[in-house]
Amino acid sequence: MTGRLDGKVALVIGAARGIGRGIAERFAEEGARLVLADTEAEAGEATAQELDAVFLETDISKMADAEAAVALAVERHGRLDVLVQNAGIYPWQLIEDTSPDDWDRVMAVNLRGTFNSARAALTPMKAQRSGRMLFTSSITGPHVTSPGHGHYSASKSGINGFIRSAALEFSGYGITVNGVEPGNIMTEAIRLHRGPEFIKSMEDAIPLGRLGTPRDVASAFLFLASGDADYITGTTIVVDGGQLLPEGADFRILPP
Repeated sequence: MTGRLDGKVALVIGAARGIGRGIAERFAEEGARLVLADTEAEAGEATAQELDAVFLETDISKMADAEAAVALAVERHGRLDVLVQNAGIYPWQLIEDTSPDDWDRVMAVNLRGTFNSARAALTPMKAQRSGRMLFTSSITGPHVTSPGHGHYSASKSGINGFIRSAALEFSGYGITVNGVEPGNIMTEAIRLHRGPEFIKSMEDAIPLGRLGTPRDVASAFLFLASGDADYITGTTIVVDGGQLLPEGADFRILPP
């Protein structure tokens, strides 16, 4: 702990579990004053209590909810320094089985939620002439994909495009806009919905030989939220243990 976020007010959306909780924990360790938001009220309240934070039940696909979360941060702490929009959904559906409503729901949370949170946070950050907007993207979509992730891949690719546009538009106000692209991260959802064989197959595809942890991803967010990233905007950091590097499956060079 180095106090890299001492005195900073951070709103973390999608903070009840998994990567979002990891981000909130890491920010708390570094001195941030936290407001947490999520659709999961019970888990979100529990996380907030553990981290001495305030929680608001929030559906980020709704602009009114995004505005309410930002307003709570400003009401409690007088400002908003860091926005993290981590909320996202990833139902497994082949394109031929995806209805327009299914498609719209993924876009509403993942992509419209990105817009909603940025648009809401812009008001206080513009007035302050400073701020950090950070978004959870993915390697899925911008770099790779797999069957069943057509809507998810499209939404995450869209987030990367939004990051670049917003970075240009908001730069004159002293606001930076960046993202993190996680690879395969060991979360509660992975443990619940994926069996040991599937997890082993993912580990075998990663040069570092393991799935990432929420803390691995949170450390990248911490860097982008801190003063160390003052001159970085419009980009993303890949956190994937080298998963994107191999040209094929036979990539390991074992030591003698």
